[in-house]
Amino acid sequence: MIYFDNSATTKPFEEVIQSFTTVATEYYGNPSSLHGLGAEAEKLMTRAREQIAQLIRVKPREIVFTSGGTESNNLAIKGTALALQSRGKHIITSSVEHASVKQAFKQLEELGFNVTYLPVSKEGLVEIDTLEQAIRDDTILISLIHVQNEVGAIQPIEEAGRLLKQYPKIQFHVDHVQGVGKVPLPLDKWNVDLCSFSAHKFNGLKGTGFLFVREGTVLWPLLSGGSQEGTLRSGTENVAGFVAMAKALRLTLQKDISPLVQLKEYLLDELKKIDQVVIHTPREGSAPHILNFSLIGLKGEVLVHALESHDIYVSTTSACSSKKKAHSETLEAMGVPEQVASGALRISLSWHNTLEEGKIFIQALKQSLAMLNKTMRR
Repeated sequence: MIYFDNSATTKPFEEVIQSFTTVATEYYGNPSSLHGLGAEAEKLMTRAREQIAQLIRVKPREIVFTSGGTESNNLAIKGTALALQSRGKHIITSSVEHASVKQAFKQLEELGFNVTYLPVSKEGLVEIDTLEQAIRDDTILISLIHVQNEVGAIQPIEEAGRLLKQYPKIQFHVDHVQGVGKVPLPLDKWNVDLCSFSAHKFNGLKGTGFLFVREGTVLWPLLSGGSQEGTLRSGTENVAGFVAMAKALRLTLQKDISPLVQLKEYLLDELKKIDQVVIHTPREGSAPHILNFSLIGLKGEVLVHALESHDIYVSTTSACSSKKKAHSETLEAMGVPEQVASGALRISLSWHNTLEEGKIFIQALKQSLAMLNKTMRR
Protein backbone atom coordinates (compact mmCIF):
# COMPACT_ATOMS: atom_id res chain seq x y z
CA MET A 1 0.00 0.00 0.00
CA ILE A 2 1.14 3.54 -0.80
CA TYR A 3 -0.50 6.18 1.38
CA PHE A 4 -0.23 9.69 -0.09
CA ASP A 5 -3.06 11.31 1.91
CA ASN A 6 -1.13 12.53 4.94
CA SER A 7 -2.78 15.95 4.98
CA ALA A 8 -6.03 14.16 5.80
CA THR A 9 -4.38 12.21 8.62
CA THR A 10 -1.04 10.61 9.39
CA LYS A 11 -0.09 7.17 10.65
CA PRO A 12 0.74 7.41 14.38
CA PHE A 13 4.29 6.67 15.44
CA GLU A 14 4.58 3.36 17.29
CA GLU A 15 6.05 5.15 20.32
CA VAL A 16 2.97 7.39 20.41
CA ILE A 17 0.61 4.42 20.53
CA GLN A 18 2.71 2.85 23.29
CA SER A 19 2.59 6.04 25.36
CA PHE A 20 -1.17 6.28 24.99
CA THR A 21 -1.70 2.63 25.94
CA THR A 22 0.50 2.88 29.02
CA VAL A 23 -1.16 6.02 30.37
CA ALA A 24 -4.69 4.86 29.50
CA THR A 25 -4.25 1.55 31.32
CA GLU A 26 -2.09 2.54 34.30
CA TYR A 27 -2.89 6.22 34.93
CA TYR A 28 -6.56 6.39 34.08
CA GLY A 29 -7.62 8.64 36.97
CA ASN A 30 -9.49 11.88 36.38
CA PRO A 31 -6.89 14.66 36.80
CA SER A 32 -9.47 16.76 38.66
CA SER A 33 -9.92 14.08 41.34
CA LEU A 34 -8.39 14.66 44.77
CA HIS A 35 -7.09 11.13 45.33
CA GLY A 36 -3.68 9.76 44.42
CA LEU A 37 -4.68 8.25 41.07
CA GLY A 38 -6.06 11.60 39.98
CA ALA A 39 -2.92 13.37 41.16
CA GLU A 40 -0.75 11.01 39.10
CA ALA A 41 -2.82 11.76 36.01
CA GLU A 42 -2.57 15.48 36.67
CA LYS A 43 1.22 15.24 36.96
CA LEU A 44 1.45 13.47 33.61
CA MET A 45 -0.74 16.08 31.97
CA THR A 46 1.29 18.91 33.51
CA ARG A 47 4.49 17.32 32.20
CA ALA A 48 2.98 16.95 28.72
CA ARG A 49 1.98 20.63 28.76
CA GLU A 50 5.49 21.64 29.83
CA GLN A 51 7.09 19.49 27.13
CA ILE A 52 4.89 20.95 24.38
CA ALA A 53 5.54 24.50 25.60
CA GLN A 54 9.29 23.90 25.61
CA LEU A 55 9.19 22.43 22.09
CA ILE A 56 7.39 25.45 20.60
CA ARG A 57 9.16 27.95 22.90
CA VAL A 58 6.18 29.33 24.81
CA LYS A 59 4.97 29.23 28.44
CA PRO A 60 3.14 26.14 29.75
CA ARG A 61 0.17 28.27 30.85
CA GLU A 62 -0.20 29.39 27.22
CA ILE A 63 -1.12 25.85 26.10
CA VAL A 64 -4.83 24.97 26.09
CA PHE A 65 -5.55 21.30 25.35
CA THR A 66 -8.41 20.63 22.91
CA SER A 67 -9.85 17.82 20.80
CA GLY A 68 -8.00 18.94 17.66
CA GLY A 69 -7.69 21.57 14.95
CA THR A 70 -11.40 22.22 14.47
CA GLU A 71 -12.00 22.94 18.15
CA SER A 72 -8.83 25.01 18.42
CA ASN A 73 -9.84 27.13 15.42
CA ASN A 74 -13.37 27.61 16.70
CA LEU A 75 -12.20 28.55 20.19
CA ALA A 76 -9.71 31.07 18.80
CA ILE A 77 -12.13 32.66 16.32
CA LYS A 78 -15.47 32.60 18.12
CA GLY A 79 -13.80 33.07 21.49
CA THR A 80 -12.13 36.27 20.29
CA ALA A 81 -15.23 37.57 18.51
CA LEU A 82 -17.50 37.05 21.52
CA ALA A 83 -14.96 38.47 23.98
CA LEU A 84 -14.16 41.61 22.01
CA GLN A 85 -17.45 42.41 20.26
CA SER A 86 -18.00 45.51 22.39
CA ARG A 87 -14.80 46.90 20.84
CA GLY A 88 -15.81 46.11 17.26
CA LYS A 89 -17.45 43.53 15.01
CA HIS A 90 -15.12 43.48 12.01
CA ILE A 91 -13.06 40.32 11.47
CA ILE A 92 -10.73 39.31 8.65
CA THR A 93 -9.72 35.99 7.11
CA SER A 94 -8.64 34.71 3.70
CA SER A 95 -10.61 33.05 0.92
CA VAL A 96 -8.52 29.86 1.16
CA GLU A 97 -9.01 28.82 4.77
CA HIS A 98 -9.82 25.36 6.11
CA ALA A 99 -13.52 24.61 6.47
CA SER A 100 -13.34 24.85 10.28
CA VAL A 101 -12.21 28.46 9.95
CA LYS A 102 -14.42 29.39 7.03
CA GLN A 103 -17.59 28.01 8.65
CA ALA A 104 -16.77 29.66 11.98
CA PHE A 105 -16.63 33.01 10.18
CA LYS A 106 -19.89 32.25 8.36
CA GLN A 107 -21.59 31.58 11.69
CA LEU A 108 -20.27 34.83 13.10
CA GLU A 109 -21.67 36.65 10.07
CA GLU A 110 -25.08 35.28 11.02
CA LEU A 111 -24.58 36.78 14.48
CA GLY A 112 -24.00 40.23 13.02
CA PHE A 113 -20.23 40.32 12.59
CA ASN A 114 -18.81 41.90 9.45
CA VAL A 115 -16.29 39.65 7.67
CA THR A 116 -13.69 40.55 5.06
CA TYR A 117 -12.52 37.56 3.00
CA LEU A 118 -9.15 38.44 1.51
CA PRO A 119 -8.51 37.41 -2.09
CA VAL A 120 -5.36 35.47 -3.02
CA SER A 121 -2.95 35.42 -5.92
CA LYS A 122 -2.84 32.65 -8.52
CA GLU A 123 -0.29 30.99 -6.20
CA GLY A 124 -2.85 31.02 -3.35
CA LEU A 125 -1.14 33.77 -1.35
CA VAL A 126 -2.56 36.72 0.56
CA GLU A 127 -0.91 40.05 -0.29
CA ILE A 128 0.19 42.03 2.77
CA ASP A 129 -0.90 45.31 1.17
CA THR A 130 -4.38 43.85 0.69
CA LEU A 131 -4.46 42.79 4.35
CA GLU A 132 -3.40 46.23 5.53
CA GLN A 133 -6.05 47.94 3.38
CA ALA A 134 -8.74 45.71 4.91
CA ILE A 135 -7.99 46.75 8.51
CA ARG A 136 -10.52 49.14 10.05
CA ASP A 137 -10.92 50.91 13.37
CA ASP A 138 -13.40 48.24 14.46
CA THR A 139 -11.28 45.23 13.40
CA ILE A 140 -10.77 42.85 16.33
CA LEU A 141 -9.47 39.63 14.74
CA ILE A 142 -7.38 38.43 11.80
CA SER A 143 -7.18 34.68 11.14
CA LEU A 144 -4.88 33.17 8.50
CA ILE A 145 -3.91 29.63 7.63
CA HIS A 146 -0.14 29.06 7.64
CA VAL A 147 0.17 26.17 5.18
CA GLN A 148 -2.86 25.96 2.88
CA ASN A 149 -4.23 22.44 3.29
CA GLU A 150 -5.08 21.78 -0.38
CA VAL A 151 -2.24 23.33 -2.36
CA GLY A 152 0.47 23.82 0.29
CA ALA A 153 0.98 27.57 -0.26
CA ILE A 154 2.77 29.17 2.70
CA GLN A 155 1.09 32.39 3.78
CA PRO A 156 3.27 35.38 4.83
CA ILE A 157 2.66 35.01 8.55
CA GLU A 158 5.90 36.72 9.57
CA GLU A 159 5.05 39.80 7.51
CA ALA A 160 1.46 39.80 8.80
CA GLY A 161 2.70 39.62 12.38
CA ARG A 162 5.10 42.49 11.73
CA LEU A 163 2.25 44.57 10.30
CA LEU A 164 -0.04 43.81 13.23
CA LYS A 165 2.47 45.14 15.74
CA GLN A 166 1.06 48.49 14.65
CA TYR A 167 -2.43 47.30 15.68
CA PRO A 168 -2.10 45.93 19.24
CA LYS A 169 -5.87 45.76 19.75
CA ILE A 170 -6.29 43.19 16.93
CA GLN A 171 -5.85 39.56 17.91
CA PHE A 172 -3.94 37.46 15.36
CA HIS A 173 -4.83 33.79 14.95
CA VAL A 174 -2.89 31.31 12.80
CA ASP A 175 -4.08 27.85 11.76
CA HIS A 176 -0.77 25.95 11.89
CA VAL A 177 -2.34 22.48 11.60
CA GLN A 178 -0.73 21.60 8.25
CA GLY A 179 2.61 23.26 8.98
CA VAL A 180 3.77 21.46 12.11
CA GLY A 181 7.16 19.85 11.59
CA LYS A 182 7.33 20.88 7.93
CA VAL A 183 7.30 24.69 7.94
CA PRO A 184 8.65 26.52 11.01
CA LEU A 185 6.47 29.02 12.85
CA PRO A 186 8.44 30.75 15.65
CA LEU A 187 5.67 31.85 17.99
CA ASP A 188 8.15 33.70 20.16
CA LYS A 189 9.09 36.02 17.26
CA TRP A 190 6.19 36.46 14.83
CA ASN A 191 3.63 38.28 16.99
CA VAL A 192 1.02 35.49 16.80
CA ASP A 193 -1.57 35.63 19.60
CA LEU A 194 -3.41 32.36 18.93
CA CYS A 195 -2.23 29.25 17.08
CA SER A 196 -4.00 25.95 16.36
CA PHE A 197 -2.44 22.47 16.37
CA SER A 198 -3.86 18.99 15.73
CA ALA A 199 -2.01 15.84 16.78
CA HIS A 200 -3.19 13.52 14.04
CA LYS A 201 -1.50 15.76 11.44
CA PHE A 202 1.91 15.14 13.03
CA ASN A 203 1.76 11.39 13.62
CA GLY A 204 -0.22 11.63 16.84
CA LEU A 205 -3.71 10.37 17.62
CA LYS A 206 -7.05 11.70 16.42
CA GLY A 207 -9.13 13.60 18.94
CA THR A 208 -6.26 15.57 20.49
CA GLY A 209 -4.86 19.01 19.80
CA PHE A 210 -4.05 22.28 21.47
CA LEU A 211 -4.40 26.01 21.09
CA PHE A 212 -1.57 28.38 21.89
CA VAL A 213 -3.05 31.41 23.67
CA ARG A 214 -0.50 34.13 24.26
CA GLU A 215 -0.55 35.52 27.79
CA GLY A 216 -2.86 38.54 27.88
CA THR A 217 -5.00 37.38 24.95
CA VAL A 218 -8.74 37.60 25.67
CA LEU A 219 -11.09 34.69 24.85
CA TRP A 220 -14.69 33.77 25.60
CA PRO A 221 -14.93 30.07 26.54
CA LEU A 222 -17.13 28.02 24.22
CA LEU A 223 -17.52 25.09 26.64
CA SER A 224 -18.81 25.65 30.15
CA GLY A 225 -18.54 23.19 32.99
CA GLY A 226 -15.75 22.23 35.36
CA SER A 227 -13.46 25.14 34.42
CA GLN A 228 -10.61 22.95 33.19
CA GLU A 229 -7.81 24.42 31.03
CA GLY A 230 -7.84 27.72 32.86
CA THR A 231 -11.64 27.97 32.34
CA LEU A 232 -11.14 28.15 28.54
CA ARG A 233 -12.06 24.53 27.79
CA SER A 234 -14.19 22.68 30.31
CA GLY A 235 -14.44 18.91 30.21
CA THR A 236 -12.53 15.94 31.58
CA GLU A 237 -9.11 15.96 29.96
CA ASN A 238 -7.83 13.21 27.65
CA VAL A 239 -4.64 12.65 29.64
CA ALA A 240 -3.40 9.67 27.65
CA GLY A 241 -4.04 11.50 24.40
CA PHE A 242 -2.20 14.62 25.52
CA VAL A 243 0.81 12.66 26.76
CA ALA A 244 0.92 10.83 23.43
CA MET A 245 0.59 14.16 21.60
CA ALA A 246 3.61 15.58 23.41
CA LYS A 247 5.65 12.56 22.31
CA ALA A 248 4.40 12.87 18.71
CA LEU A 249 5.38 16.54 18.61
CA ARG A 250 8.86 15.82 19.97
CA LEU A 251 9.46 13.02 17.46
CA THR A 252 8.12 15.11 14.58
CA LEU A 253 10.28 18.13 15.35
CA GLN A 254 13.35 15.88 15.33
CA LYS A 255 12.67 14.74 11.76
CA ASP A 256 14.69 15.84 8.74
CA ILE A 257 12.45 17.29 6.02
CA SER A 258 14.96 16.77 3.21
CA PRO A 259 13.47 13.36 2.18
CA LEU A 260 10.08 15.07 1.77
CA VAL A 261 11.63 17.82 -0.34
CA GLN A 262 13.42 15.26 -2.51
CA LEU A 263 10.27 13.21 -3.06
CA LYS A 264 8.15 16.26 -3.85
CA GLU A 265 10.73 17.55 -6.34
CA TYR A 266 10.80 14.18 -8.07
CA LEU A 267 6.99 14.11 -8.33
CA LEU A 268 6.89 17.68 -9.67
CA ASP A 269 9.48 16.88 -12.33
CA GLU A 270 7.68 13.71 -13.45
CA LEU A 271 4.21 15.26 -13.44
CA LYS A 272 5.39 18.11 -15.65
CA LYS A 273 6.23 15.53 -18.32
CA ILE A 274 2.57 14.43 -18.55
CA ASP A 275 0.63 16.47 -21.12
CA GLN A 276 -2.71 16.34 -19.27
CA VAL A 277 -1.27 17.64 -16.01
CA VAL A 278 -1.72 21.20 -14.70
CA ILE A 279 0.13 21.82 -11.44
CA HIS A 280 -1.51 24.16 -8.90
CA THR A 281 1.04 24.05 -6.07
CA PRO A 282 3.71 26.73 -6.51
CA ARG A 283 7.21 25.29 -6.72
CA GLU A 284 8.59 28.10 -4.60
CA GLY A 285 6.89 29.20 -1.40
CA SER A 286 5.02 25.96 -0.72
CA ALA A 287 5.26 23.28 1.95
CA PRO A 288 7.47 20.24 1.28
CA HIS A 289 4.69 17.69 1.74
CA ILE A 290 1.71 18.92 -0.34
CA LEU A 291 1.33 18.75 -4.12
CA ASN A 292 -1.89 19.61 -5.95
CA PHE A 293 -2.46 19.11 -9.67
CA SER A 294 -5.25 18.51 -12.19
CA LEU A 295 -5.69 16.00 -14.99
CA ILE A 296 -7.42 17.81 -17.86
CA GLY A 297 -10.55 16.08 -19.13
CA LEU A 298 -10.94 13.78 -16.13
CA LYS A 299 -12.71 14.01 -12.76
CA GLY A 300 -10.59 13.92 -9.64
CA GLU A 301 -12.75 11.33 -7.89
CA VAL A 302 -12.45 8.98 -10.89
CA LEU A 303 -8.67 9.12 -10.61
CA VAL A 304 -8.81 8.58 -6.84
CA HIS A 305 -10.62 5.27 -7.40
CA ALA A 306 -8.43 4.33 -10.34
CA LEU A 307 -5.31 4.76 -8.21
CA GLU A 308 -6.96 2.90 -5.35
CA SER A 309 -7.11 -0.15 -7.63
CA HIS A 310 -3.29 0.03 -7.56
CA ASP A 311 -3.42 0.21 -3.74
CA ILE A 312 -2.43 3.89 -3.84
CA TYR A 313 -4.36 6.40 -1.75
CA VAL A 314 -4.62 10.10 -2.61
CA SER A 315 -7.42 12.68 -2.27
CA THR A 316 -9.15 15.40 -4.25
CA THR A 317 -9.65 18.27 -1.77
CA SER A 318 -9.48 18.58 1.98
CA ALA A 319 -10.82 15.47 3.74
CA CYS A 320 -13.34 17.72 5.50
CA SER A 321 -14.81 18.70 2.12
CA SER A 322 -14.18 15.69 -0.13
CA LYS A 323 -17.57 14.00 0.39
CA LYS A 324 -19.59 17.11 -0.45
CA LYS A 325 -19.16 16.55 -4.22
CA ALA A 326 -18.42 20.27 -4.55
CA HIS A 327 -15.67 22.02 -6.45
CA SER A 328 -12.61 23.31 -4.60
CA GLU A 329 -13.20 26.83 -3.28
CA THR A 330 -9.45 27.15 -2.84
CA LEU A 331 -8.71 26.51 -6.51
CA GLU A 332 -11.60 28.79 -7.46
CA ALA A 333 -10.10 31.57 -5.33
CA MET A 334 -6.78 31.02 -7.13
CA GLY A 335 -8.49 31.59 -10.48
CA VAL A 336 -8.44 27.98 -11.67
CA PRO A 337 -11.29 27.32 -14.15
CA GLU A 338 -13.94 24.92 -12.87
CA GLN A 339 -13.36 22.39 -15.66
CA VAL A 340 -9.69 22.22 -14.63
CA ALA A 341 -10.35 22.24 -10.88
CA SER A 342 -12.76 19.30 -11.24
CA GLY A 343 -9.81 17.08 -12.17
CA ALA A 344 -7.69 18.03 -9.16
CA LEU A 345 -5.77 15.56 -7.01
CA ARG A 346 -3.83 16.23 -3.82
CA ILE A 347 -0.75 14.23 -2.87
CA SER A 348 0.41 14.74 0.71
CA LEU A 349 3.55 13.11 2.07
CA SER A 350 5.01 11.96 5.36
CA TRP A 351 8.29 10.48 6.58
CA HIS A 352 6.84 7.02 6.00
CA ASN A 353 6.90 7.65 2.24
CA THR A 354 9.87 6.83 0.00
CA LEU A 355 11.25 7.81 -3.39
CA GLU A 356 10.50 4.29 -4.60
CA GLU A 357 6.84 4.84 -3.74
CA GLY A 358 6.94 8.02 -5.80
CA LYS A 359 8.20 6.07 -8.81
CA ILE A 360 5.46 3.46 -8.40
CA PHE A 361 2.86 6.24 -8.13
CA ILE A 362 3.96 7.92 -11.38
CA GLN A 363 3.82 4.61 -13.22
CA ALA A 364 0.36 3.82 -11.82
CA LEU A 365 -0.87 7.31 -12.71
CA LYS A 366 0.28 6.90 -16.31
CA GLN A 367 -1.38 3.50 -16.55
CA SER A 368 -4.62 4.86 -15.08
CA LEU A 369 -4.61 7.80 -17.48
CA ALA A 370 -4.08 5.54 -20.48
CA MET A 371 -6.94 3.27 -19.39
CA LEU A 372 -9.35 6.13 -18.65
CA ASN A 373 -8.52 8.02 -21.84
CA LYS A 374 -9.08 4.86 -23.87
CA THR A 375 -12.43 4.28 -22.18
CA MET A 376 -13.53 7.87 -22.89
CA ARG A 377 -12.69 7.56 -26.61
CA ARG A 378 -14.97 4.56 -27.06
